Amino acid sequence: MTQHVTASHLSRLACLYVRQSTLQQVLENTESTARQYALRERALALGWSEERIVVIDQDLGHSGASTADRLGFQRLVADVGLGQVGLVLGLEVSRLARNSSDWHQLLEICALTRTLILDEEGLSDPATFNDRLLLGLKGTMSEAELFVLRARLQGGILNKARRGALKLTLPIGFVYTETGAVVLDPDAQVQASIREVFRRFAHTGSAFTTVRHFRQQHVLFPRRLRRGAHRGELAWAEIEHHDVLRLLHHPTYAGAYVYGRTRTTKTVDGKLHIQDVPRTDWVVLVRDAHVGYITWEDFERERVATCFEQSSLCPKAVFPATGGTCSLAGSDPLWLLWRAYDGTLSPAWGTAYHPRLLVPESKHCSREHTLPTHPWARS
Repeated sequence: MTQHVTASHLSRLACLYVRQSTLQQVLENTESTARQYALRERALALGWSEERIVVIDQDLGHSGASTADRLGFQRLVADVGLGQVGLVLGLEVSRLARNSSDWHQLLEICALTRTLILDEEGLSDPATFNDRLLLGLKGTMSEAELFVLRARLQGGILNKARRGALKLTLPIGFVYTETGAVVLDPDAQVQASIREVFRRFAHTGSAFTTVRHFRQQHVLFPRRLRRGAHRGELAWAEIEHHDVLRLLHHPTYAGAYVYGRTRTTKTVDGKLHIQDVPRTDWVVLVRDAHVGYITWEDFERERVATCFEQSSLCPKAVFPATGGTCSLAGSDPLWLLWRAYDGTLSPAWGTAYHPRLLVPESKHCSREHTLPTHPWARS
């Protein structure tokens, strides 16, 4: 082992990198953390003096899947690139990086600056072919291990969700009992506020008018704090337009259990991006899974009505000439709510669609079309 170490290496720093993926692991997996700090003794045994051993542990609680939030790893790579480091210490490859691109970048820089790498298995020189090959395989296996762990975790989550047993974050107006059942919030004022939203929208057909009614009457709307020192507590504030839309578009208020309504992806800079998923791609949808504030039919009707109201946010979609039949309606006539009383639909009304409705590409029409084959359109 010591044949790799030269005076040039000993004249530079020995950087010990310490990391745990989550704060829970930092608190509970203390033995693993202690083993990582113990590598300091290995550096002393190789000849590094106490003052030349630097411990980088500011990434405790950060995942190794990306370098976006790992300032400690970024500092390590920078110091290696500047030729200030003679030895990099890590309990195993997965502590340094779970991403092949990050790992191989570190190997390349270490090879160029003649920096050694020490893990629990031994000392390696990335500048030599055999050691570089072994380190590369370790990095690949570390990344593969992460995918396996994610697949197992996701499989367990999906299996539990399909049984309706997976606890999800409930919207305002619902709480879990001690047995895990979903019930209405026992606070009567919370229930009354939510019922009033649905009542006013059913009366006016407009989310904006509903908001105006609440503000004119000086009625506050409840919110459940999700973070901070007062997490879980109830707060009251003026209702916003997005509050009404959230109620009208959330299937939980219709007593449905849904999993997979959104999809979370990570951008290049490491930020999370959450986007809505079309209903056809929802993983789990169980109607009448628990008590709700409205029926499923009312939910469908109000969901579509809000999409028509927001024509300023959605592209126009008017009927093609199809002999009096609306090709956009598909098999669900509930999508058509705003119509003229005589059974005609005018482009001037600006019939619109929302991405959740899965309406086909927008069409242009210069005249009105009657709908004799859809009596529900004139009801």
